[in-house]
Amino acid sequence: MNKIVASVGLVALGATSIHALDAGPSSDPSRFWSVSGTIRGFYDDNINTIPSSQALLPGASRASAGFEVSPAIFLNFPLEQTSIGLSYVYDFKYYDNRPQNQAENYSMTHVFNGAVNHSFNERFQVSVKDSFAIGQEPDILRAGNTYNTFQRLPGDNTRNYGVINFSAQVTPLFGLDVGYANTLFNYAANEWQVSPTGDISSSNAGLLNTMDQTIHLDGRYQIQPQTIGILGYQFRMLDYTADQPIGGNLAVPGSILMSDVRNVQANYGYAGLDHNFRPDLTGSIRAGASYNDYYNNTGQNNLAPYALLSLRYTYNPGSYLEAGFNYDFSSGSVFSSISKNDVTMGAYASSLYASLHHKITGKLAGSLMGQYQNNMYYGGIYNNQSQQYFLLFLGLEYQFTPFFSAQVGYDYDNVWGEIPNQNYNRNRVYVGVTASY
Repeated sequence: MNKIVASVGLVALGATSIHALDAGPSSDPSRFWSVSGTIRGFYDDNINTIPSSQALLPGASRASAGFEVSPAIFLNFPLEQTSIGLSYVYDFKYYDNRPQNQAENYSMTHVFNGAVNHSFNERFQVSVKDSFAIGQEPDILRAGNTYNTFQRLPGDNTRNYGVINFSAQVTPLFGLDVGYANTLFNYAANEWQVSPTGDISSSNAGLLNTMDQTIHLDGRYQIQPQTIGILGYQFRMLDYTADQPIGGNLAVPGSILMSDVRNVQANYGYAGLDHNFRPDLTGSIRAGASYNDYYNNTGQNNLAPYALLSLRYTYNPGSYLEAGFNYDFSSGSVFSSISKNDVTMGAYASSLYASLHHKITGKLAGSLMGQYQNNMYYGGIYNNQSQQYFLLFLGLEYQFTPFFSAQVGYDYDNVWGEIPNQNYNRNRVYVGVTASY
Protein backbone atom coordinates (compact mmCIF):
# COMPACT_ATOMS: atom_id res chain seq x y z
CA MET A 1 0.00 0.00 0.00
CA ASN A 2 1.03 3.63 -0.38
CA LYS A 3 2.62 4.99 2.73
CA ILE A 4 0.21 7.26 4.55
CA VAL A 5 1.43 10.68 5.58
CA ALA A 6 1.59 10.81 9.37
CA SER A 7 -0.38 13.47 11.18
CA VAL A 8 2.87 14.95 12.48
CA GLY A 9 3.53 16.15 8.94
CA LEU A 10 0.35 18.21 8.58
CA VAL A 11 0.89 21.51 6.82
CA ALA A 12 0.27 24.50 9.07
CA LEU A 13 -2.51 26.86 8.04
CA GLY A 14 -1.98 30.45 9.14
CA ALA A 15 0.96 31.67 7.09
CA THR A 16 -0.16 29.34 4.34
CA SER A 17 -3.57 30.97 4.28
CA ILE A 18 -2.32 34.42 3.37
CA HIS A 19 -0.27 33.20 0.44
CA ALA A 20 -2.14 30.00 -0.35
CA LEU A 21 -2.83 31.05 -3.92
CA ASP A 22 0.65 32.34 -4.78
CA ALA A 23 2.66 30.74 -7.55
CA GLY A 24 4.76 27.79 -6.49
CA PRO A 25 7.59 25.82 -8.07
CA SER A 26 7.43 25.34 -11.81
CA SER A 27 6.11 22.06 -13.16
CA ASP A 28 8.47 22.29 -16.13
CA PRO A 29 10.82 19.30 -15.65
CA SER A 30 13.51 20.90 -17.82
CA ARG A 31 14.18 23.61 -15.23
CA PHE A 32 15.40 23.16 -11.66
CA TRP A 33 14.38 26.71 -10.72
CA SER A 34 11.35 28.95 -10.83
CA VAL A 35 10.62 32.50 -9.68
CA SER A 36 7.52 34.50 -8.89
CA GLY A 37 6.63 38.06 -8.00
CA THR A 38 3.43 39.29 -6.33
CA ILE A 39 2.09 42.84 -6.02
CA ARG A 40 -0.96 43.49 -3.86
CA GLY A 41 -2.97 46.28 -2.35
CA PHE A 42 -4.50 45.61 1.07
CA TYR A 43 -6.63 47.02 3.86
CA ASP A 44 -6.19 45.96 7.50
CA ASP A 45 -8.65 47.30 10.09
CA ASN A 46 -6.53 46.36 13.14
CA ILE A 47 -2.86 46.38 12.19
CA ASN A 48 -1.76 46.47 15.85
CA THR A 49 -4.17 43.73 17.06
CA ILE A 50 -5.40 46.23 19.66
CA PRO A 51 -7.81 44.74 22.23
CA SER A 52 -11.42 45.78 21.79
CA SER A 53 -11.40 47.37 25.27
CA GLN A 54 -8.66 49.80 24.15
CA ALA A 55 -9.96 50.61 20.67
CA LEU A 56 -11.26 54.07 21.61
CA LEU A 57 -8.25 55.22 23.61
CA PRO A 58 -6.28 58.21 22.22
CA GLY A 59 -3.59 57.08 19.82
CA ALA A 60 -5.05 53.59 19.47
CA SER A 61 -4.84 53.56 15.67
CA ARG A 62 -6.47 50.47 14.26
CA ALA A 63 -6.69 50.64 10.48
CA SER A 64 -4.37 51.10 7.51
CA ALA A 65 -4.32 50.60 3.78
CA GLY A 66 -1.10 49.73 2.03
CA PHE A 67 0.66 47.70 -0.60
CA GLU A 68 2.71 44.52 -0.60
CA VAL A 69 5.55 43.31 -2.82
CA SER A 70 6.66 39.68 -2.55
CA PRO A 71 9.28 38.04 -4.82
CA ALA A 72 10.13 34.36 -4.37
CA ILE A 73 12.53 31.78 -5.74
CA PHE A 74 12.16 27.99 -5.75
CA LEU A 75 14.85 25.40 -6.46
CA ASN A 76 14.31 21.68 -7.00
CA PHE A 77 16.99 19.05 -7.60
CA PRO A 78 15.50 15.61 -8.33
CA LEU A 79 18.29 13.01 -8.26
CA GLU A 80 18.17 9.23 -8.64
CA GLN A 81 17.56 8.44 -4.97
CA THR A 82 17.50 11.93 -3.49
CA SER A 83 15.31 15.00 -3.90
CA ILE A 84 16.33 18.46 -2.71
CA GLY A 85 14.02 21.46 -2.50
CA LEU A 86 14.84 25.04 -1.47
CA SER A 87 12.77 28.21 -1.44
CA TYR A 88 12.98 31.81 -0.28
CA VAL A 89 10.06 34.24 -0.02
CA TYR A 90 10.58 37.93 0.74
CA ASP A 91 7.62 40.10 1.68
CA PHE A 92 7.59 43.91 1.93
CA LYS A 93 4.48 45.65 3.29
CA TYR A 94 4.03 49.43 3.33
CA TYR A 95 1.36 50.86 5.65
CA ASP A 96 -0.23 54.30 5.17
CA ASN A 97 -0.69 54.35 8.94
CA ARG A 98 2.52 53.33 10.71
CA PRO A 99 2.11 50.34 13.08
CA GLN A 100 2.78 50.93 16.76
CA ASN A 101 6.29 50.44 18.13
CA GLN A 102 7.79 50.64 14.63
CA ALA A 103 10.17 53.36 13.45
CA GLU A 104 9.07 53.01 9.82
CA ASN A 105 5.83 52.68 7.87
CA TYR A 106 6.90 49.33 6.48
CA SER A 107 7.67 45.82 7.66
CA MET A 108 9.57 42.98 6.04
CA THR A 109 9.38 39.23 6.41
CA HIS A 110 11.72 36.51 5.19
CA VAL A 111 10.90 32.80 4.94
CA PHE A 112 13.54 30.20 4.01
CA ASN A 113 12.55 26.56 3.49
CA GLY A 114 14.63 23.51 2.68
CA ALA A 115 13.96 19.78 2.37
CA VAL A 116 16.06 16.72 1.54
CA ASN A 117 14.55 13.26 1.04
CA HIS A 118 16.76 10.24 0.44
CA SER A 119 15.89 6.58 -0.16
CA PHE A 120 18.71 4.19 0.67
CA ASN A 121 16.51 1.46 -0.83
CA GLU A 122 12.85 0.43 -0.72
CA ARG A 123 13.07 -0.30 3.03
CA PHE A 124 15.06 2.62 4.45
CA GLN A 125 14.39 6.34 3.95
CA VAL A 126 15.46 9.56 5.64
CA SER A 127 14.06 13.08 5.36
CA VAL A 128 15.38 16.40 6.65
CA LYS A 129 13.37 19.62 6.63
CA ASP A 130 13.98 23.11 7.95
CA SER A 131 12.01 26.36 7.91
CA PHE A 132 13.38 29.70 9.10
CA ALA A 133 11.21 32.82 9.34
CA ILE A 134 11.70 36.45 10.33
CA GLY A 135 8.53 38.47 10.82
CA GLN A 136 5.86 40.03 12.99
CA GLU A 137 2.60 38.21 12.27
CA PRO A 138 1.68 35.18 14.42
CA ASP A 139 0.79 33.09 11.37
CA ILE A 140 4.29 33.59 9.93
CA LEU A 141 6.03 32.76 13.20
CA ARG A 142 4.23 29.65 14.32
CA ALA A 143 5.37 26.07 13.73
CA GLY A 144 2.73 23.38 13.45
CA ASN A 145 -0.98 23.87 13.95
CA THR A 146 -0.99 25.74 17.26
CA TYR A 147 -0.47 29.43 18.01
CA ASN A 148 1.69 30.44 20.99
CA THR A 149 0.64 34.08 20.67
CA PHE A 150 -2.23 35.61 18.71
CA GLN A 151 -0.90 39.20 18.68
CA ARG A 152 1.14 40.87 15.97
CA LEU A 153 4.52 41.63 17.62
CA PRO A 154 6.77 44.28 15.98
CA GLY A 155 10.45 43.64 15.45
CA ASP A 156 12.70 41.11 13.77
CA ASN A 157 11.24 38.10 15.55
CA THR A 158 12.63 34.75 14.40
CA ARG A 159 11.37 31.19 14.30
CA ASN A 160 13.25 28.12 13.13
CA TYR A 161 11.69 24.68 12.79
CA GLY A 162 13.81 21.68 11.82
CA VAL A 163 13.00 17.98 11.72
CA ILE A 164 14.83 14.81 10.74
CA ASN A 165 13.00 11.53 10.33
CA PHE A 166 14.23 8.01 9.56
CA SER A 167 11.90 5.16 8.59
CA ALA A 168 12.79 1.50 8.29
CA GLN A 169 10.68 -1.42 7.09
CA VAL A 170 12.24 -4.11 9.30
CA THR A 171 10.02 -6.95 8.06
CA PRO A 172 7.17 -7.03 5.50
CA LEU A 173 4.72 -6.29 8.34
CA PHE A 174 6.75 -4.33 10.91
CA GLY A 175 8.47 -0.97 10.58
CA LEU A 176 10.08 1.71 12.74
CA ASP A 177 9.91 5.48 12.54
CA VAL A 178 12.46 7.55 14.49
CA GLY A 179 12.60 11.34 14.48
CA TYR A 180 13.89 14.51 16.08
CA ALA A 181 12.28 17.96 15.86
CA ASN A 182 13.63 21.28 17.12
CA THR A 183 11.74 24.59 17.24
CA LEU A 184 13.42 27.86 18.25
CA PHE A 185 11.64 31.16 18.94
CA ASN A 186 13.42 34.45 19.54
CA TYR A 187 11.50 37.73 19.97
CA ALA A 188 12.96 41.19 19.51
CA ALA A 189 11.22 42.90 22.47
CA ASN A 190 13.44 41.81 25.38
CA GLU A 191 13.18 44.68 27.90
CA TRP A 192 11.25 43.71 31.02
CA GLN A 193 9.53 46.44 33.04
CA VAL A 194 9.25 47.37 36.72
CA SER A 195 6.26 49.30 38.07
CA PRO A 196 6.62 52.11 40.68
CA THR A 197 5.63 49.55 43.33
CA GLY A 198 8.32 47.08 42.20
CA ASP A 199 6.13 44.61 40.30
CA ILE A 200 7.89 42.97 37.35
CA SER A 201 6.27 42.78 33.91
CA SER A 202 7.83 40.36 31.48
CA SER A 203 9.03 41.16 27.98
CA ASN A 204 7.84 39.22 24.93
CA ALA A 205 11.22 37.50 24.89
CA GLY A 206 10.91 36.48 28.54
CA LEU A 207 7.60 34.73 27.91
CA LEU A 208 8.09 33.40 24.39
CA ASN A 209 11.78 32.70 23.72
CA THR A 210 11.94 28.92 23.74
CA MET A 211 13.79 25.88 22.50
CA ASP A 212 11.33 23.03 22.01
CA GLN A 213 12.91 19.62 21.28
CA THR A 214 11.09 16.36 20.62
CA ILE A 215 12.35 12.82 20.01
CA HIS A 216 9.91 10.10 18.97
CA LEU A 217 10.02 6.36 18.28
CA ASP A 218 7.05 4.71 16.58
CA GLY A 219 6.52 1.04 15.93
CA ARG A 220 4.35 0.45 12.82
CA TYR A 221 2.52 -2.83 12.20
CA GLN A 222 0.56 -3.74 9.06
CA ILE A 223 -2.78 -4.87 10.50
CA GLN A 224 -4.58 -4.97 7.16
CA PRO A 225 -3.48 -4.09 3.60
CA GLN A 226 -4.88 -0.57 4.07
CA THR A 227 -4.31 -0.16 7.83
CA ILE A 228 -1.18 0.37 9.91
CA GLY A 229 -1.25 0.24 13.70
CA ILE A 230 1.02 2.61 15.65
CA LEU A 231 2.51 2.29 19.13
CA GLY A 232 4.79 5.16 20.04
CA TYR A 233 6.83 7.03 22.65
CA GLN A 234 7.87 10.68 22.60
CA PHE A 235 10.18 12.70 24.84
CA ARG A 236 9.84 16.49 24.79
CA MET A 237 11.98 19.23 26.37
CA LEU A 238 10.54 22.76 26.34
CA ASP A 239 13.08 25.28 27.68
CA TYR A 240 12.46 29.01 28.12
CA THR A 241 15.75 30.57 27.08
CA ALA A 242 15.52 34.33 27.80
CA ASP A 243 17.08 34.10 31.29
CA GLN A 244 14.95 37.07 32.43
CA PRO A 245 12.64 37.91 35.32
CA ILE A 246 9.02 37.35 34.31
CA GLY A 247 7.24 37.93 37.64
CA GLY A 248 7.54 38.84 41.28
CA ASN A 249 8.38 42.07 43.07
CA LEU A 250 11.82 43.61 43.49
CA ALA A 251 10.88 44.79 47.00
CA VAL A 252 9.98 41.28 48.19
CA PRO A 253 13.05 39.08 48.76
CA GLY A 254 12.84 35.68 47.10
CA SER A 255 9.74 36.48 45.05
CA ILE A 256 11.37 36.98 41.66
CA LEU A 257 10.45 34.37 39.05
CA MET A 258 12.82 33.71 36.15
CA SER A 259 11.73 32.56 32.70
CA ASP A 260 13.06 29.02 33.22
CA VAL A 261 10.61 28.38 36.08
CA ARG A 262 8.28 27.07 33.35
CA ASN A 263 10.77 24.60 31.82
CA VAL A 264 9.18 21.20 31.29
CA GLN A 265 10.21 17.68 30.32
CA ALA A 266 7.38 15.50 29.07
CA ASN A 267 7.10 11.77 28.42
CA TYR A 268 4.37 10.74 25.97
CA GLY A 269 2.86 7.35 25.28
CA TYR A 270 0.31 6.90 22.49
CA ALA A 271 -1.31 4.49 20.08
CA GLY A 272 -2.84 5.13 16.71
CA LEU A 273 -3.81 4.11 13.20
CA ASP A 274 -2.94 5.19 9.66
CA HIS A 275 -5.62 4.11 7.21
CA ASN A 276 -6.29 4.33 3.48
CA PHE A 277 -10.07 4.37 3.20
CA ARG A 278 -9.57 4.46 -0.57
CA PRO A 279 -6.93 5.91 -2.94
CA ASP A 280 -8.29 9.46 -2.61
CA LEU A 281 -9.11 9.40 1.13
CA THR A 282 -6.54 8.87 3.91
CA GLY A 283 -6.67 9.38 7.65
CA SER A 284 -4.42 9.26 10.70
CA ILE A 285 -5.03 9.25 14.46
CA ARG A 286 -2.85 9.28 17.60
CA ALA A 287 -4.21 9.22 21.16
CA GLY A 288 -2.46 8.91 24.49
CA ALA A 289 -1.17 10.89 27.44
CA SER A 290 1.87 12.82 28.65
CA TYR A 291 3.46 13.19 32.06
CA ASN A 292 4.81 16.73 32.42
CA ASP A 293 7.72 17.34 34.80
CA TYR A 294 8.27 21.03 35.68
CA TYR A 295 11.63 20.30 37.22
CA ASN A 296 12.17 23.89 38.45
CA ASN A 297 8.73 23.87 40.09
CA THR A 298 7.84 20.23 40.74
CA GLY A 299 4.70 21.09 42.72
CA GLN A 300 2.87 21.61 39.41
CA ASN A 301 3.81 18.32 37.71
CA ASN A 302 0.78 16.76 36.04
CA LEU A 303 -0.62 14.13 33.69
CA ALA A 304 -2.49 15.29 30.58
CA PRO A 305 -4.17 13.81 27.48
CA TYR A 306 -2.60 13.98 24.03
CA ALA A 307 -4.26 13.59 20.61
CA LEU A 308 -3.67 14.11 16.89
CA LEU A 309 -6.15 13.51 14.10
CA SER A 310 -5.92 14.22 10.36
CA LEU A 311 -7.91 13.52 7.20
CA ARG A 312 -7.21 14.26 3.53
CA TYR A 313 -9.66 13.83 0.65
CA THR A 314 -8.63 14.50 -2.95
CA TYR A 315 -11.97 14.44 -4.75
CA ASN A 316 -10.88 15.89 -8.13
CA PRO A 317 -7.59 16.87 -9.79
CA GLY A 318 -6.57 20.14 -8.14
CA SER A 319 -9.35 19.88 -5.53
CA TYR A 320 -8.85 18.55 -2.02
CA LEU A 321 -10.03 18.82 1.56
CA GLU A 322 -7.78 18.57 4.63
CA ALA A 323 -9.02 18.59 8.22
CA GLY A 324 -7.56 17.81 11.61
CA PHE A 325 -7.55 18.16 15.37
CA ASN A 326 -4.76 18.22 17.93
CA TYR A 327 -4.55 18.54 21.70
CA ASP A 328 -1.29 19.14 23.53
CA PHE A 329 0.52 21.44 25.92
CA SER A 330 1.69 24.77 24.51
CA SER A 331 3.71 27.73 25.74
CA GLY A 332 1.84 31.04 25.67
CA SER A 333 2.08 34.80 26.04
CA VAL A 334 -0.14 34.84 29.15
CA PHE A 335 1.54 34.71 32.58
CA SER A 336 0.50 35.20 36.19
CA SER A 337 1.53 33.97 39.63
CA ILE A 338 -0.09 33.43 43.01
CA SER A 339 3.15 32.30 44.64
CA LYS A 340 6.51 30.89 43.55
CA ASN A 341 4.89 27.46 43.56
CA ASP A 342 1.74 28.41 41.66
CA VAL A 343 2.45 30.14 38.35
CA THR A 344 0.94 30.02 34.86
CA MET A 345 2.94 27.27 33.19
CA GLY A 346 1.29 27.58 29.78
CA ALA A 347 -1.87 26.33 28.13
CA TYR A 348 -3.46 23.09 27.04
CA ALA A 349 -4.40 23.91 23.47
CA SER A 350 -7.05 22.14 21.43
CA SER A 351 -7.04 23.08 17.76
CA LEU A 352 -9.58 22.16 15.08
CA TYR A 353 -8.86 23.17 11.49
CA ALA A 354 -9.94 22.54 7.90
CA SER A 355 -8.72 23.59 4.48
CA LEU A 356 -10.59 23.31 1.17
CA HIS A 357 -9.02 24.00 -2.22
CA HIS A 358 -11.45 23.74 -5.12
CA LYS A 359 -10.87 23.99 -8.86
CA ILE A 360 -14.01 25.89 -9.91
CA THR A 361 -13.14 26.06 -13.61
CA GLY A 362 -10.02 25.38 -15.63
CA LYS A 363 -8.70 28.85 -14.75
CA LEU A 364 -10.49 29.76 -11.52
CA ALA A 365 -9.64 28.22 -8.13
CA GLY A 366 -10.89 29.00 -4.65
CA SER A 367 -9.61 28.33 -1.12
CA LEU A 368 -11.48 28.24 2.16
CA MET A 369 -9.57 27.74 5.42
CA GLY A 370 -10.67 27.89 9.03
CA GLN A 371 -9.22 27.20 12.45
CA TYR A 372 -10.56 27.25 15.99
CA GLN A 373 -8.16 27.06 18.95
CA ASN A 374 -9.05 26.91 22.64
CA ASN A 375 -6.33 27.60 25.22
CA MET A 376 -7.03 26.42 28.77
CA TYR A 377 -4.36 27.96 31.00
CA TYR A 378 -2.69 25.99 33.75
CA GLY A 379 -1.58 27.55 37.05
CA GLY A 380 -1.44 31.01 38.56
CA ILE A 381 -4.27 33.52 38.63
CA TYR A 382 -5.49 32.34 35.22
CA ASN A 383 -5.73 28.66 36.16
CA ASN A 384 -8.61 26.99 34.25
CA GLN A 385 -9.41 30.24 32.43
CA SER A 386 -9.78 29.97 28.68
CA GLN A 387 -8.97 31.97 25.60
CA GLN A 388 -10.38 31.21 22.15
CA TYR A 389 -9.13 32.08 18.69
CA PHE A 390 -10.90 31.77 15.35
CA LEU A 391 -9.47 32.48 11.91
CA LEU A 392 -11.15 32.34 8.53
CA PHE A 393 -9.61 32.78 5.08
CA LEU A 394 -11.40 33.06 1.74
CA GLY A 395 -9.49 33.40 -1.51
CA LEU A 396 -9.94 33.27 -5.27
CA GLU A 397 -7.31 33.03 -7.99
CA TYR A 398 -7.83 33.42 -11.71
CA GLN A 399 -5.07 32.03 -13.93
CA PHE A 400 -4.99 34.16 -17.11
CA THR A 401 -1.97 32.28 -18.47
CA PRO A 402 0.42 29.69 -17.01
CA PHE A 403 2.63 32.63 -16.01
CA PHE A 404 0.17 35.29 -14.84
CA SER A 405 -2.68 35.25 -12.33
CA ALA A 406 -4.82 37.57 -10.19
CA GLN A 407 -5.95 37.01 -6.61
CA VAL A 408 -8.44 38.42 -4.14
CA GLY A 409 -8.60 37.36 -0.50
CA TYR A 410 -10.12 38.00 2.90
CA ASP A 411 -8.81 37.09 6.40
CA TYR A 412 -10.82 37.33 9.61
CA ASP A 413 -9.34 36.86 13.11
CA ASN A 414 -11.23 36.90 16.39
CA VAL A 415 -9.82 36.39 19.91
CA TRP A 416 -12.11 36.22 22.94
CA GLY A 417 -12.18 34.67 26.39
CA GLU A 418 -11.57 35.24 30.08
CA ILE A 419 -8.06 36.74 29.87
CA PRO A 420 -8.26 40.55 30.35
CA ASN A 421 -7.06 42.97 27.63
CA GLN A 422 -6.52 40.21 25.08
CA ASN A 423 -9.77 40.12 23.08
CA TYR A 424 -9.75 41.61 19.58
CA ASN A 425 -11.04 41.12 16.06
CA ARG A 426 -9.33 41.88 12.76
CA ASN A 427 -10.38 42.04 9.10
CA ARG A 428 -7.92 42.01 6.19
CA VAL A 429 -8.63 42.15 2.48
CA TYR A 430 -6.26 42.17 -0.48
CA VAL A 431 -6.27 42.17 -4.26
CA GLY A 432 -3.20 41.56 -6.39
CA VAL A 433 -1.45 39.88 -9.28
CA THR A 434 1.34 37.30 -9.53
CA ALA A 435 3.76 36.67 -12.36
CA SER A 436 5.79 33.47 -12.37
CA TYR A 437 8.30 31.72 -14.57
